[in-house]
Amino acid sequence: MYQKIGLKMATSYSPNFNLPKRIKKRIKFIIIHYTGMKKESDAIQRLQDPKSKVSSHYLIRKNGDVVSLVPDLYEAWHAGVSSWKHFKFLNKNSIGIEITNPGHQYGYTNFSSKQIISLKKLLNYLITKYRIKKNCILGHSDISPGRKKDPGEKFPWEILAKSKLGFWHSLDPKKIKKLRNESLLTNIEQNIFLKNLNKIGYNNLRGVKFSINIKCLTLAFQRRFRPSLVNGKIDKECLIISKNLLEK
Repeated sequence: MYQKIGLKMATSYSPNFNLPKRIKKRIKFIIIHYTGMKKESDAIQRLQDPKSKVSSHYLIRKNGDVVSLVPDLYEAWHAGVSSWKHFKFLNKNSIGIEITNPGHQYGYTNFSSKQIISLKKLLNYLITKYRIKKNCILGHSDISPGRKKDPGEKFPWEILAKSKLGFWHSLDPKKIKKLRNESLLTNIEQNIFLKNLNKIGYNNLRGVKFSINIKCLTLAFQRRFRPSLVNGKIDKECLIISKNLLEK
């Protein structure tokens, strides 16, 4: 099956998933992560360790090879406390893909071209099989803002979107970049931006101050849609990008 789509797939099952099987139509999302560990071998071991209580359905190695850890129709333990639009605890509605990368804690690096090639093939396969919409391909930081950073600002969301494997704005980056130097938004504009984020799918953090909530959401939004500058400050560039995403 996987050979037909040009993927080199190995099977190395993890015990970290829920029973019973879920029905096919319940799968609505694909969530992308990075492993966030120094060594790839340690990451694979952790994803298979019953004590870690962490897993994913797939792992893409540094050389582009793919490891199947949990069959698609079981709930792998990858999303944790998470939400997007009206969905909560997205394990039950998603497929998780881990990509080998040391992450922000251990010298965050660019994802290899081999990894992205394999990811594209895997996404095409999963999107077709489960009829997943392109705006339902998300990063861990999208569904858990304030708690997670992965896959981070070096992940090529724009490149995936050009292959119809994700969503991106249609604005000219050179033109909108000029707007980031303008003054920060007024309180009214900040509220509009927050409402836009909520409409896109981001949910407010519970039990935190407004200033902390909006900073965490802004950081998650910037890592996804304005990765060249992730500072947690809302400017007109961010506002215009959020409006454009809603128009699309």
